[in-house]
Amino acid sequence: MSRETHFQHAVEYVENGALIRELAKLVARPSISQSEGLPENLEAYLKKDLKPLLVRFGFVADIYDNPLPGGAPLLLGGHFEDDALPTVLLYGHGDVCNGEQHRWRDDLRPFELTQEGDRLYGRGTADNKIQHLINIVALGLLVQTNGKLGFNVKFLLEMGEERGSIGLREFVEENRDKLVADVFIGSDGPRLSTDIPTVFLGSRGTVEFEMSVRARDRGYHSGNFGGLLADPAIILAHAIASITNARGRIRIPEWLPDSLSEDVRATLADLPSPLNDLDWGETSLSPSERVFGWNSFSVLAMSSGSIDAPQSAISAVARAVGQLRFVVGTNMRDILPALRRYLDAHGFDMVEVSQTDDAFKATRLSPSHPWVRFVCNSIEKAVDKRPHVLPNLGGSLPNDLFADVLGLPTIWIPHSYAGSGQHGPDEHALLSIAREAMKIMTGIFLDIAEHAREIRMADKGDGPID
Repeated sequence: MSRETHFQHAVEYVENGALIRELAKLVARPSISQSEGLPENLEAYLKKDLKPLLVRFGFVADIYDNPLPGGAPLLLGGHFEDDALPTVLLYGHGDVCNGEQHRWRDDLRPFELTQEGDRLYGRGTADNKIQHLINIVALGLLVQTNGKLGFNVKFLLEMGEERGSIGLREFVEENRDKLVADVFIGSDGPRLSTDIPTVFLGSRGTVEFEMSVRARDRGYHSGNFGGLLADPAIILAHAIASITNARGRIRIPEWLPDSLSEDVRATLADLPSPLNDLDWGETSLSPSERVFGWNSFSVLAMSSGSIDAPQSAISAVARAVGQLRFVVGTNMRDILPALRRYLDAHGFDMVEVSQTDDAFKATRLSPSHPWVRFVCNSIEKAVDKRPHVLPNLGGSLPNDLFADVLGLPTIWIPHSYAGSGQHGPDEHALLSIAREAMKIMTGIFLDIAEHAREIRMADKGDGPID
């Protein structure tokens, strides 16, 4: 069958409503991994929704318990043809954020798919159900049509990404033999532009931490003790302010990366400018360099007393949650020790610092890697558009499990866009992106099959895959 006929089948799956019907089933499952969720819905998404879908397309699938207490189940599936063929490892997550019905438009329901023109509303549409659905369907249609792929494929689906991927690291480490592959391809996050495909090659890391000042056991009247007792909120505010200048430029030397190389800068040079305040952050860098090539410090939350019912009292405690997003070239293990040293050196030894969550490691595949050229050329051939290439996503993903633990080149091809409302109300996917994504993924899989021999030779060091 010709390449164009395969493309036609892929697009028809979207245009005849099959993709929407399949997505509607997935969205209807309230697979919430956060506070509103029920564990049985996480398991049901894999057992009753994903596994039957995979089996219907001719794939095998097994469901595993999470290796950690409280962790969500995982699915491993795939299609094996020959040891001599390359193997592609795909990833997705079926869990979603809290539905938060009260924040959605009155005529929308988080777990009921609603189409309005190009938009498909529902929790998980953009993050991440339509994304792994597209990849599964693109592969499945090829198997149904040809009876084979021309390569091997493995699927890893988790149900705890929105809670920090609890147990995923342990699962990957314990099942390395089941996850051996030649390349990792995932779909998550947004495109830079709705009309241009995006490829990103890793993710920024993140460390979240609490800073607190505990001055005493209780509050004291501000009239009787104002000017006598230290105010923890003022101390904490000055401590936080010392970390950056007034425009957000980081002052802690150890928090600055050394990896903004010329090839990374060249990759970022032609990207569309993201939403930005021109005088915020590292103003010597372009907006794209600031978010994809540099580190950023944010204050996620602050509290002292009650903002809704303030009392005339000097609070006993002030707290804040901070976050550092960081790129490759930052010593992850020294982030909080460096903060401790910096605060002590600037007279803020009374500020306590503690990590609040597991950290994500920063990862980045070189933009000049042969797999990057291969995928970009394939995308351009399929849709006549050269994709935007990011050395890493601005956000964080468990990409180090695939890049470092499994040692794979990592390619991410998102099928969403920045305005999708993911993690917030009125989350939606765009049908136009889904249609184009079906062609993109079909083209990549066809090209992997066509160049399977060269890919295996390249993995043995005998030649390039492009």
